[in-house]
Order: sequence, then structure tokens, then C-alpha cells
Amino acid sequence: MKTRVLVVDDSALMRGLLSQLIGMAPDMEVVGAAPDAQVAREMIKALNPDVMTLDVQMPKMGGLEFLERLMRLRPMPVVMVSSFTTSASDTTLKALELGAVDFIGKPRVDSGKSMEGYAEDLVEKIRAAKGARLRGALNLSPTSPSLPPSMPTRPGLAASGKIIFVGASTGGTEAIKEFLQGIPADCPPILIVQHMPESFTASFARRLDSLCAPRVIEAQGNEKVEPGTVYIAPGHSHLLIRRGNAGFLTELAATPPVNRHRPSVDVLFDSATALVGRKAIGVILTGMGKDGAQGLLRLRQSGARTFGQDEASCVVYGMPREAFLIGAVEEQCPLGDIARRVIGTVCV
Repeated sequence: MKTRVLVVDDSALMRGLLSQLIGMAPDMEVVGAAPDAQVAREMIKALNPDVMTLDVQMPKMGGLEFLERLMRLRPMPVVMVSSFTTSASDTTLKALELGAVDFIGKPRVDSGKSMEGYAEDLVEKIRAAKGARLRGALNLSPTSPSLPPSMPTRPGLAASGKIIFVGASTGGTEAIKEFLQGIPADCPPILIVQHMPESFTASFARRLDSLCAPRVIEAQGNEKVEPGTVYIAPGHSHLLIRRGNAGFLTELAATPPVNRHRPSVDVLFDSATALVGRKAIGVILTGMGKDGAQGLLRLRQSGARTFGQDEASCVVYGMPREAFLIGAVEEQCPLGDIARRVIGTVCV
């Protein structure tokens, strides 16, 4: 049975383009296209779509307000479609907090990516959304930044010499936030790859920095890797770790995508295997595909401790599943337990 998709966008041109690209997939059917939230609401009642693509910025009722009402009254898988601006990036991150499964930028002729490649990404995200676990709007964190909780410190935590490496994809923005909210300010260095376009990663880092106890920054390259700091891979480059004269440094590489991703989780994990080994801790969180699975296996084989998010708490049990099946995951945990287990491992 084909996946029934409703396209919601105030631009007739964009509605037509998205409908055409989605309709090219043999397993998908665009059952309707709505110019605003009011029409979309009636189409949802009449057509009962499996997945909806939703424009972030719309007239009358905005995408966020509509999404919040939808998740409260009639939860369904939603993929946000956003322009590549700072304000749109912030709005998209709020939409993920409200329960949207994933997001994709609007197609651009100047992006350097073919329309065929964009269509492949769009359809893949819709497929993943259809099978995703929805986050109930009533169980979500506040959409406005609040002071991070006061986390208890542990003697020797920052001086342990350990470094934590994390990879995530679909559902990862909220999973990473929950993970970091369980991490104290004096934590070991943490390097994170979240599959995300380059125009979104700076906003993502700023938001995490306002909500979590450790300092969170978008990695720029050549920074000293220090305790109490979280480094988010920028969307345009792979994130690696390298040895400097007085410790480890971040490194960015604009080399070709790995597993169709740049940044790639495998690239990050492989750099940890080569240089950190048994002093590393690897964590793989929710996400579609298999990026990070082989890298986590090599990391575990080097003597590192490795953790994977369990199926019940994943939005999409893809990357953690692949890692678990090949023996890369030493311990599988619910998302709410991973931070505690990781910190408990640091001083062992």
C-alpha cells in the first residue's frame, strides 16, 4: 500500500514541485496539497494522510501554531520543510520539540545538489517518518530556553582523560538535548555528529548551550578539545579529532560524504578509534540508516565502551539497530538512562 502524503505550503510553485518529486516514488501518493493550515485541517479529516510535509512559515496560522494544535488533537508524522535562514532554522528546531519527526530544506538551484538527490532525501525522510514513533506534545520540554539544571559533579570527572563521541540522525535533535541535560558541567569533552544541513547546526548549538549545563559550540576546527565543552559538527564538514602539541584538537574535513552524509558519524568514530581508543566512549542515538554502526564496532574493538539507544525510546530505530546487530553496542539503554550510564563509566 502506498504512503499517502499531504503537502502543505503557501507557495503554489513549491506545492507543485514537492508534489511532483514525492509522486515520482513508486511507493508514495500525494493525496492533497494545501495552501494554509485551515485547508490542511479539512484535508486531514477528509483524506486521512499517513505523513504531512509542512512549511515552517505560512500566512494566517503559522507552521508552529498549526503543528502544536495538530500534535495535541490529531498526532501524525510531520516532516517540516524550511528555508535556509537563521530565523527559519530556529523555528524548525522548535517544531522538532513540538513533535515533528524530521525536516528538510526547501529545494534550491544554488545548493550544489541535483534535484534527483533532493528528491531521494525527501522521500527517504517521508518513509522514515511513516514508521517513526511520535513524541507526544504534552511530554515535551518547553520551547523557550530555560536555565540548565544544576547537575551534581563527580571528583575526577573532567580529569579522567576520557572523551565522549556521539552520533545521531532522525529524532536526534531532541535525543541529544535529553542526553546533554543529564550531563554535568564538568564533563569530559564531547564531540557530536547530528545529520543536519549547515545552516541549522549553529542554531542547534546555541539552543543546546542555553538548555544544558556544559558549554555547547559549533566546531570551527583547530579548537583545543577541553573538558566541560560539547563540539557540534557543522553541517558542511566531517568532524574529526587530531593530536596537537598539547592535547587533542578538533578538525574539519570537506571530503566527500560517507554513507551519503557529511558530517558522517563513521568518520567521527573512526578518528576516535585511531587516536583515543580505550579512552573513548561511543554513543549511537536514534536515526535512520546505518551511519556510525561500523565505526562504533571498530571503536568497541579498540577497547572503548559503547552505548546504543534502545528501540522503545528511538524515534527511528535504524542506526542503533544496525550497530546492535553487528555487535558494536556494549550496552543498550533507554534514552533517559544513557547519560547516567556514560558518566558512570567515565571514572571506572
